Amino acid sequence: APARNILDITPDDYAHVARAAHKIAAAAMKAFKADGITVQQFNVLRILRGASPEALPTLEIAERMVEQTPGVTRLLDRLEAKRLITRTRCPNDRRQVLCGITPQGLELLAQLDEPIRQAHQLVFGVLPVAAQRQLIRLLDRVRAGSIGGLERCRPEDPQ
Repeated sequence: APARNILDITPDDYAHVARAAHKIAAAAMKAFKADGITVQQFNVLRILRGASPEALPTLEIAERMVEQTPGVTRLLDRLEAKRLITRTRCPNDRRQVLCGITPQGLELLAQLDEPIRQAHQLVFGVLPVAAQRQLIRLLDRVRAGSIGGLERCRPEDPQ
């Protein structure tokens, strides 16, 4: 395991990070709220566009989501009702459902690309490009270093 640095992160420091994450999410939500989709639905469409023209299994979509949600099936139901995705049974494993993005889903994302870019510019434009890149690298390190680490941070259950 990589060595851990001992830091003096206070609850206020954590609150700053949480508020920044909320501001970023809120800016993105404004960009696609008028189109009647949620952050989670946008995330699914983004994942499926990246995989297109291939379809992805439901569980793989759930694993790739930015924000883990227990109601992935209901989320997919709503996207399918809006005709933004399709779902089919896997021919090799009938237990598995494959999801793909429709032309309407691709069109919606294409329409949202510019408003999302503008939202990101609004939030991150206060930083020089080099600082933006550094921030992303640092956040990637934090995320990668914390995967599975939360279980280690919890106190032992008394027996």
